[in-house]
Amino acid sequence: MNIQDIKTVYFVGVGGIGMSAIARYFLYRGLVVGGYDRVPSMLTRQLEQEGMLIHYDENVEKIPVACRQPESCLVIYTPAIPLEHQELQYFHQHGFEIKKRAQVLGTLTRNHKGLCVAGTHGKTTTSAMCAHIMHQSHLDCNAFLGGISKNYGTNYILSDSDYVVIEADEFDRSFHWLSPYMTVITSTDPDHLDIYGTKEAYLESFRHYTELIQYDGALIIHRGLEMRPHLSEGVRCYDYALEEGDFHAENICIEDGEITFDFISPVESVKNVELGQPVFINIENGIAAMAMAQLAGCTADELRQGMKTYGGVDRRFDFKIKTKQLVFLSDYAHHPKEIYQSARSIRELYKDRKITVIFQPHLYTRTRDFYKEFADALSLLDEVVLTEIYPARELPIEGVTSQLIYDNLRRGVEKTIIRKDDVQSFVRQRDFDVLIILGAGDLDDQVPKITEILKSKQ
Repeated sequence: MNIQDIKTVYFVGVGGIGMSAIARYFLYRGLVVGGYDRVPSMLTRQLEQEGMLIHYDENVEKIPVACRQPESCLVIYTPAIPLEHQELQYFHQHGFEIKKRAQVLGTLTRNHKGLCVAGTHGKTTTSAMCAHIMHQSHLDCNAFLGGISKNYGTNYILSDSDYVVIEADEFDRSFHWLSPYMTVITSTDPDHLDIYGTKEAYLESFRHYTELIQYDGALIIHRGLEMRPHLSEGVRCYDYALEEGDFHAENICIEDGEITFDFISPVESVKNVELGQPVFINIENGIAAMAMAQLAGCTADELRQGMKTYGGVDRRFDFKIKTKQLVFLSDYAHHPKEIYQSARSIRELYKDRKITVIFQPHLYTRTRDFYKEFADALSLLDEVVLTEIYPARELPIEGVTSQLIYDNLRRGVEKTIIRKDDVQSFVRQRDFDVLIILGAGDLDDQVPKITEILKSKQ
């Protein structure tokens, strides 16, 4: 089915950040859009307000009548939905065209010039940065992001531009459906081993992804990755890092909570780049984002202005309180390398202040595989508070609890384990200097209330 022939779209599992961006793409184009998700959320309520027809129980009878015509309705599902799901079974049995979200994004990369960002971590921030730079430039862009951009209050940008910025997700090998014009690869630290099984299979998946870059396109890869790309003829390759590589930074200045640097590039270097979201790790993310935008044709002034006005992404170093007395923020980091970068960044900004982290581990398998690495990364901070593991799609694994991380924290780190339901009372009873909530689970749902509690104590 050609995208132009589609009249209605139905989403099986629409509540995820990536799926909702695609839903908004079709809503923007005036199609009837329906869908199912297991539980309502702020995101699904927003989609309903924007015109999407959503229900929350697995029930074929509740599929909108307009979405029951196989010749004109496209069905999109997330891999998190089990194949035996009643509604998914109905669409299979009645001959509907059914695609994963990644397949739809792949079609868009073949119809546009796809600027994609892949990697174990850093891809949401880097893609949001690149999208903002492109959107405010003379080139403009479409964008499908893995987080809510604070500049736009949404996870998508729609325009008539030939460019589309896409966060390329390696989960379930989804990024193999893409055909990037250019792509950044930020990192290849093994993750999702419940899907891939081994580190070698994970790295091979990224290697195959590099084969998909279009002729005359480009790969911008972080220097020093274990994965070795395999590029087709005609594909350019550049590397980047903080202070070395084809693209890198010089004259980094961190002062009074602000960060500036010079962007060094084989195309054209840009002096005095100011980070709109002054976080240390965003220097590297910014180098990658500017490199891809510059190769697409953005000017030096557009790069500088885009970086200065970049407002960040919800749950990515998301400051809620920032005063001389108290700093409170939340961050989506849930892989040991991400947590290391978050801890390093917050330590760089607040060298002489006590930093407390409340961390909710995400997935039993990830905790089992990386509990020592989690402990090492968290030990960069002064006080570590652990909650129970957020299971997401998994069942418990015997012997795998937050205690594994607790027992491996370095000597001298203050540490405790509390129930997630007790976090607010814990915050109410304590005074903090710098407090950060870490994790990809549902602890972030408590951040608004925690912010209220902290503000009431000032």
